[in-house]
Amino acid sequence: MSKIVILGAGSMGTAFAFPAVEKKHEVFLVGTYLEDKFIDQISKKRFHPALKVKIPNKIKILKFDFFYELIAVADIIVIAVNSKGIEWAAEQIVTIKKNTNIIILTKGLSVNVNNKYEIYADKFNKILNKNNVKNYNLIGAGGPCLAKDLVSKVFTNVIYASSNFKEAKKISKLLSTNNYKISCSADIKGVEICAGIKNIYSMIVGTAMGLNSENENDNLNLNMASVVFKQAISEMIFFTKKLGGNPNTVLGLAGIGDLYVSCTGGRNAKMGKLMGMGFTYNFVKQNKMKDTTVEGAELIFDIGRQILKDFSHKQLPLMTSFVKALLFNRKFKININIF
Repeated sequence: MSKIVILGAGSMGTAFAFPAVEKKHEVFLVGTYLEDKFIDQISKKRFHPALKVKIPNKIKILKFDFFYELIAVADIIVIAVNSKGIEWAAEQIVTIKKNTNIIILTKGLSVNVNNKYEIYADKFNKILNKNNVKNYNLIGAGGPCLAKDLVSKVFTNVIYASSNFKEAKKISKLLSTNNYKISCSADIKGVEICAGIKNIYSMIVGTAMGLNSENENDNLNLNMASVVFKQAISEMIFFTKKLGGNPNTVLGLAGIGDLYVSCTGGRNAKMGKLMGMGFTYNFVKQNKMKDTTVEGAELIFDIGRQILKDFSHKQLPLMTSFVKALLFNRKFKININIF
C-alpha cells in the first residue's frame, strides 16, 4: 500500500482518488489554498457537487495546511490543479522522500521566457531543480479520461509517460484496476504536447459540428466534422514532431484517443460548436459559457501568438486560422479549400 497525496480537489483530482482507494492505497485529497471553503463543503457532506457523486470515506479530505507534512511521507504526489496553477504547485513541492513519484494530471503547454514551448514536466523539473529538490520521478498523464466516467467505473484506458519508463510501468501496476487501465510510454514530450493541443483541435472540430445550425441543440454536422478531424490529426503530427515529440504518439491514446473523447462532449467542443454557428469567442464566453473554463481557449491565449510566429498557414491551416479568430475576436469559418 502506498501513501498518495492529491493536490487539487476539482473533478479530476477527486476522480483519480477513486481507483486509488479501490487498490487499497492510503489516499489524501488536499485542496489548494483557494479551496478551503470547498474542502469544508465536501468533507462535511462527503459529496462532490460537480461529479454528483458520494466520496468514499476512505478518501481523506484535507485543507492545504496539511500538504507539506503529507508530501514529506508520500510515495506518490498527484498534481491536479488547473493550468494557471501549475507553477504554483511546483513551488509547493519541497521536502519529499527519496524516489517519490510525481504524477501530473494537468494538461497543457506553455511558452517560457526564451519563447520556447515547454511541457509541464519540463517546467516542473526546472522549478524543483531551482529549489534543490532531488530524487524524484515525473510522470505525465495523458489519454482519454472523463472524470465522471472514472468515478462511475466506466472502462477507461489512459497513458502514463516518463523518461524513466520502468518507473512508469511500476506505477501503472500500482494504480491500474479492472476499469482504469494504464498504458505506458517513454515519450513524455509527445504525450504532454498532445494532451495540450488536443483541446484546441477539439474546439475546431466542434466548429464543424455547429455549421449550418441555428440552435445549439441541433443535430451535429458529422460529415464536415470527420473531415476536420482528419486534418486535425495531420496537424497534430506535424506540431508534435516539430516540438521534438514522437509523431507516432499522436496515433495512440494521447492523440487520436483523447481528441475523439474531447470532440464527442465537453467544454472545448461546446465552445467550438457555438463558434461554428457564427458567434465570436467573446460573445459565447460572456453570454453562454461565462463561468466555464475552456482549456483550449486558455492555451491559445497563453501560446497562440508564439504559434503564429513559428508556424505558417500552409503548415497548420486549421490551427493558425483558429488562433487568429480567438486572439482578435473574429468569427471563425473553416476554409474548405485546405482539404
